[in-house]
Formats: sequence, C-alpha cells, structure tokens
Amino acid sequence: MRILQLDVNEVEYELVKPEAKVYEKSDEKKVDVKNALLLLTSIEKGDDSAIAEKAVAAAVDFAKKQKIATIVIYPFAHLSNNLEAPQRALELLNEMRELAKKAGVSVVSSPFGWNKRLRIDIKGHPLAEMSRHYEKEPGAAVPKDGEGGAAKKAPESKDESAALKEEEKVRSSWYVLDTEGRLVEAQRFDFSKHRSLEKFANYEIKKVRVYAQAPPHIKLMQSHELIDYEAGSDAGNLRYYPNGRLIKKLLEEYVTYKVIDYGAVEVETPIMYDYGHPALKAYLHRFPARHYVVTSDDKEYFLRFSADFGQFLLMHDATVSYKQLPFRFYELTRYSFRREKSGEVVGLKRLRAFTMPDMHTLCQDLSGAKDEFREQFRLCQNTLSEIGIAGGEYEAAIRFTEGFWKENSDFVKELVRQDFKRPVLIEMWNFRYAYFDPKFEFNIIDSMDKATALATVQIDHENGERYGMSYVDGEGKRRFPIVLHCSPSGAIERVIYALLELASVRQARGEVPSLPLWLSPTQVRFVSMSDKHVKRCLELANALSRAGIRTDVDDNDATIDKKIRAAELEWVPYICVIGDREAGSDVLTVRVRETKRQEKIEVTRLIEVIGMQVKGMPSAPLTLPRLLTKRPVFKG
Repeated sequence: MRILQLDVNEVEYELVKPEAKVYEKSDEKKVDVKNALLLLTSIEKGDDSAIAEKAVAAAVDFAKKQKIATIVIYPFAHLSNNLEAPQRALELLNEMRELAKKAGVSVVSSPFGWNKRLRIDIKGHPLAEMSRHYEKEPGAAVPKDGEGGAAKKAPESKDESAALKEEEKVRSSWYVLDTEGRLVEAQRFDFSKHRSLEKFANYEIKKVRVYAQAPPHIKLMQSHELIDYEAGSDAGNLRYYPNGRLIKKLLEEYVTYKVIDYGAVEVETPIMYDYGHPALKAYLHRFPARHYVVTSDDKEYFLRFSADFGQFLLMHDATVSYKQLPFRFYELTRYSFRREKSGEVVGLKRLRAFTMPDMHTLCQDLSGAKDEFREQFRLCQNTLSEIGIAGGEYEAAIRFTEGFWKENSDFVKELVRQDFKRPVLIEMWNFRYAYFDPKFEFNIIDSMDKATALATVQIDHENGERYGMSYVDGEGKRRFPIVLHCSPSGAIERVIYALLELASVRQARGEVPSLPLWLSPTQVRFVSMSDKHVKRCLELANALSRAGIRTDVDDNDATIDKKIRAAELEWVPYICVIGDREAGSDVLTVRVRETKRQEKIEVTRLIEVIGMQVKGMPSAPLTLPRLLTKRPVFKG
C-alpha cells in the first residue's frame, strides 16, 4: 500500500464521471473539507487487512498528535503500477474507513472509481507532506519515506543527507528580477504579461507537488509505444520500446556531442562507491538527495546519484595547470539513482533511475567561475533550442544566498538583462544549506501547471578542497578550484517528458502536436493504396533511407483513410499516398503535418527539405521493420 499523506488547510473534490467498471455510487457530487489529513491511497497487489490496520493506525496517530479532527481517505491510483484488482481494493478502502471511525476520528470517504477534479491547499510545516509505503512483511509496517506516526522509518534512511534536513530549515524569500534590474517581492510583481512565470512562481512558493490525475505525457508515452512502467522493477525504473529507445539514444548523442564541442573531455566512472570513503561520505551529506545503499562482501556501497563522485576522484589524481583552466570534463550517466519519495515518482518527470548529462568545470576563482557560469547559461539556452524547446517555453529560476546577492547583484542583473531578456524567479536563502551558491535552472510548465527543472548550472564552493582537486598556479603553488556543475539539457528522460507535455499544451491551444522532426521515429510514411503499390512504396522508402531519412511503409489491409488516420495519430511528419498515378512518377503528393497542407513535391526535393530541417543533428535508422505488417504490438 502506498499513501501520500498531506496535512491540508483545505481539500475539495468534485465527481466528474465513473472511470472504472467498479465504482461507488454517490449523491454528493462536490465535497469541500477544511483542516484535514488527506490520504491519497493506492491499494497494491497482496495488500491485506493487517496492512490496512497498520496504515490507519499510523495516520490516526499522526492526526491526533497534530490535533487534526478529520481524515479524508481518497483512492489514488497514480502512486503505483502494481495495483490490486478494483473490487479487492474497494473492500480494503472500506475497511480503512471503518477502522478510522472506530479510532474516534471523523472520516470523509471519497468514492472509488470516479474521475474527479481535485484541489488541495497543503500546510507549510515540515511534516505536511509524507510518502508512506506499507509492505506485507513480518513485524511493523515500514513507511519507505517520511517520518512520524506509529510506523518505523525505513532502514535506508538511517544516514539521510544532512543537506535534505538543512533544506527543510532554510528560509527562502521569493522575488522576481526584471530586465531593468528591479528586484520585486513575488507577491507584489505584476504578472499580467507573464502568466507562465506566474504559474511557475506559484508552483515553487506553494510547493504543491501532487498530481490530482496522471499528467498527459504518461498516456502519450504509452499510446505511442515509446516507454512504459516496468512492474518487475522498483518504481521509477522504466522500459523503453524500440521507438522510445531511438528517441533517447538520439538525445543522448546530441547532448554529448554538444558538450564535447563546447570543450569538455569525456570520461566514464563507476555507478557504485564505498560508503565508508571519507570524502564520498561527507559529500553525501552536502547533496540534497536520497540514496540507495547496497551490500557486497559485508561492505556497504551506495549507488551514485550523479557523476560527481567518480569525476571528482578522477580529477583528484590529475595534474592541471592554471593555463588549462577552465578545464571541463563530462560523463553521460546511464544511470544515476535517487531514492525519490514514492508519491513523487511520476512518469518521466521524476524517476529513481535516470540518465544525466553531467559536466564539471574547474575554475581558478569566483571571478572565473562567474564568467564560465554565464557561458554555460548560454550553452543551456542553445541546447534546449536545438532540441526543440523554444526559449518562450520555459522559465528561469536563479537561487542564491543573501550574501551572494549583496556581493554579486550586478552579475545577476546583467545575466537577466542581456542573456535571458525576460523576468526570472529569484529564490534567496538565508544560509547555504548545500555545496552550491548560486544555481540556475530552466523550468518548463507542463499541461497541469506543474514545473520541472531541465538545464541547470551550479557554482560549487566546497568540493575542490573536499576531494583534493587542485591546479598549479603561476607561482607553482597548488590551489583548490571553484567547480561548476552543469547539465545543459537536464536528465534525458525529463527532456522527453518536456517534449510530450509541451506537445499536449500546444494541442490544447488548437495546434498540431508533434515531436521535432529529428526525433520523430518515422519521418516519412508511404501509404499503399493497394497491394500492387507496396513494391513502389518500398523503392521510394529505400531511396529516402539511403539519404538518412527514417521511412516506413503502411502495407496493412485497411482503407486509405484509416491508414492516414493511423499515421496522424503517430504524429508522422510527412505522409505520402502511393497509387497508380504516383507509382509511375517522381512527383509525390505529401501531407505535411506541421502546416496541415497537402503539397506536390519531387522525391529529390523532399530529401533536400528534410535534410535542411535536421541538419547538424544526430541521425539513426529505423529501429522497427520497414513494413508495418511485420511489427509487433507492444502496448498490449
């Protein structure tokens, strides 16, 4: 059983329509509850009455300690991909409701099996959001994340990052910095011309991370047979079908080439490190992330959550001169591991195993670090733009301590005025809780008004000395460098999430949803009007394939309208119908997805047009058979 437990000022839900065969009838269509403990609950396979009793006991205990009179039990399928059958899930939810009533608290029971509109106002204290996981094991139930209640803390939390704990204590002040250099308190800023920034600011300040329903990119990644959940693994580990692997591979290659072209040297380091290594263990506590611990030969190791550990150890052993600075080194980590809270693991947005392009740069001093910070700010802008995420489709946040602002405000103002050229969200900390100060992120706002960080750069003041990385200055003395951490795109999985979510946003505006042409699994599809035209379709497809264009042929026994509709649902950028007239000609009738127009174009010209659009980007052949009738169906 997985529960996202929220201490709320208010929760309001409205029943829209039943979404499952098994659902509870309800006369109340709209419910509004004040000052409650909200339990967003996923019943998993194997859950039983004992687990239900333990979950309720922990919730009731917490509610009484916090003097909360009402518990809202809300069925919420989005916390797990291992759900129990609906009827059994409903039975356990009813048991939980009755147990809570017997424990002396007021219970509001949200009906099972409905599609609902949900609005939540979460309180601001440190224990207001908790993720709990109750498993069928001997002994006490274990909430895998979070604290408090009657349940015990997970064993792997015994050495949780100190930076995570400090992050809970830090006081943030929120501002908007405009292009004129004015720093305005966020609540006083006029967002009338910056609605996307307003959504971003609200998300960051209010910290409501919960999705009331599955974000659209999950349905898109599944319906397009790109990526799916893997029930046989830990949550946040995904399976990639051929087309999904193709997209991921192209993005990995592009970002790697981009960083190497920028001047980085590529390295490769292990994914597992000695838990007892003094420098490594110290850094664990300065990085705000939860980690996995594994045991081998009676020794504890942790799985890396970034490339930092291996790269820093590598650079400890390197000899670097001040003449070689800034020195950049890079690794594409497949994979990095973070033990995210189960309730926060959502589709491609937040995973427990992810692919991170990770570049680190050694700089002489803060002045040199600021120069490099600005150059990497531009690198990130350019990287996202070339991938297919336009500048107006993301917002910027710059985060730093009050001390950094006092000493470097002109630097920050110039960055906003000259490079971003739009207002940015500023988070100012009263103290530095981790190793970085400052950092920036580019964040997209998805179709459900939630924000997600993509590209980022951080200035690291600690790890040069902690790891003994050094350079030799002009006088032959060893000095510790300032280190920049940069991911010019963010995690590759998040880039795919961003592309799918932005496509959904465009579709809501009445635009045609699509992937960038260079990432489209099929770039051109030939549709045969009958079996006798399949041969000509294959000849044309082979010609385009030799030019590096991913081309397939729909040879199914279906009507032309159905074939065209199928290609449109797959977001194929160019669709060519081949009949008697086209079979004997080099002039094609092409449906262009981007413009919604039908054009006459010669084969050689089509090759030129596509070549110009994908120029400079990585390419790869089809990963599936060219004929659609030869392809398996992956989505079941």
